Amino acid sequence: MQTAVKPGGWTDAWQGFVNPAGADYELYGAMRQAVPVIDAALDKIVRLTGNFTVACRDCAVQADLEGFVQGVKVGAGGFGLRQFIAVYLDSLLTYGNAVGEIVLDSEGRDIAALYNAGLRDVRIRQGKTPLDAEILVRADGFEFVPVRYPELVLFTPLSPRAGQVTGEPLLRSLPAVTNVLMKIYSSISTNFERIANLRYAVTYKPGSGGTDNAKDIAAVIAKEWSGAMAASASGTVKDFVAVGDVDIKVIGADNQMIDTEIPVRQMLEQIVAKLGIPPFMLGLHWSSTERMSTQQADILTSELESYRRVLESVIVRICDMWMRLRGHNCAVEVVWDDINLQDELEAAKARLIAAQALKLEGGINDEGTGY
Repeated sequence: MQTAVKPGGWTDAWQGFVNPAGADYELYGAMRQAVPVIDAALDKIVRLTGNFTVACRDCAVQADLEGFVQGVKVGAGGFGLRQFIAVYLDSLLTYGNAVGEIVLDSEGRDIAALYNAGLRDVRIRQGKTPLDAEILVRADGFEFVPVRYPELVLFTPLSPRAGQVTGEPLLRSLPAVTNVLMKIYSSISTNFERIANLRYAVTYKPGSGGTDNAKDIAAVIAKEWSGAMAASASGTVKDFVAVGDVDIKVIGADNQMIDTEIPVRQMLEQIVAKLGIPPFMLGLHWSSTERMSTQQADILTSELESYRRVLESVIVRICDMWMRLRGHNCAVEVVWDDINLQDELEAAKARLIAAQALKLEGGINDEGTGY
């Protein structure tokens, strides 16, 4: 981002700032990496939010607008406004805030690219009024100063609380649940290694006559047993032969793995409830009725529509900037693809029933054509 010359003292730039990434910036990234369900759910939300088109009433401008939406450069290697919005939404869900920048060309007459800013080097503080948010960026690697052109900066908080400038991440209430889940997985790994990776206890009992040299015999048994185990590990079958009263037991064979299905499901239920993704979309087949899956899909649709409303203002602002730079004053409308698959299914069923009724009434023959 472009920055301005420091307007005041070093403390002035820091006064009242808030890190949009939050104090748990690293934690949220680690949660997505450690728990695949969380990462998959957020990725599905981004993808299911769907594609969109941008329309304006001026037909002469529409073709150029579509070209901009599809071909604008995004970051170092991306293209298209949809790519920018996908990364923007991913940051918004994970960290509760998203910051982007509209990059102009050298002459300042057109949009050259869109940039998704990393939240590490961005700070947010309240502006002159409670209705304004001031964006600060790191200058010279140390202090934070206000951006020079705030009209080119895009900032969106997710569900900010009353009186707050920044938003709340979608993962905010999940660190404790994730911590419990990781402890369960860690214990499963430890127990499986202890039980599945067998350890043996070889016990030699000297004879009752007291003539045995127990120490020497035990050393020979240990040597032969180690050789037999080493050969077995390398895929070679080697017999172990011992003389006397030798007892061999498997350490831990009498123990059983703890059943973790119930506690793991309880933790996953908390995660799914917070993220709003139906379990069957994450490979968790908990619901057995079609009606329950239908209700879950309706809830997901409402969640996606709420995210669309948040993103729509960002899309309109970018397209309005493109319009003004080119001297157009046409209003822009965002048209989202239909995400309510149930409505499409019901419409298809209705058309099928109508066609079947028409056939029964004699309107069409078996080949699908009219009589």
